Amino acid sequence: MNIQIINGPNLNLLGVREKSIYGSADFESYLAELKANFPDVNISYFQSNVEGEIINKLHEVGFNYDGVVLNAGAYTHTSIAIADAIAAINTPVIEVHISNVYKREEFRHHSMLAASCKGIIAGFGMHSYRLGIESLLLKY
Repeated sequence: MNIQIINGPNLNLLGVREKSIYGSADFESYLAELKANFPDVNISYFQSNVEGEIINKLHEVGFNYDGVVLNAGAYTHTSIAIADAIAAINTPVIEVHISNVYKREEFRHHSMLAASCKGIIAGFGMHSYRLGIESLLLKY
């Protein structure tokens, strides 16, 4: 099974930015833990602060991977283009968020991507990614 994790803008700063919201762990350390927990799954990782690069990655993997775990960061709340890219591909996409976006600013309460995704997981810290992978493994 091949799963692509895609992180959007500012998530390259995990471990150093807003630790009270995002924690103190960097994503690369957590990625090693994910790979150890799912040894039979090929987990690929991509991060970009650029909307078009995220769309290009969705197009690249969206017809031959088994799933995508996507944390689009702030693009979640603004990007019709990413929503269209998700709708255009065959691969199921799970939207994830480290924080509980519904406990934060009101503009974060709406996802432009949700209607195109298989599901949403939010508020479980880095474990939101693990839950996203587990949901893809269920194949319901």
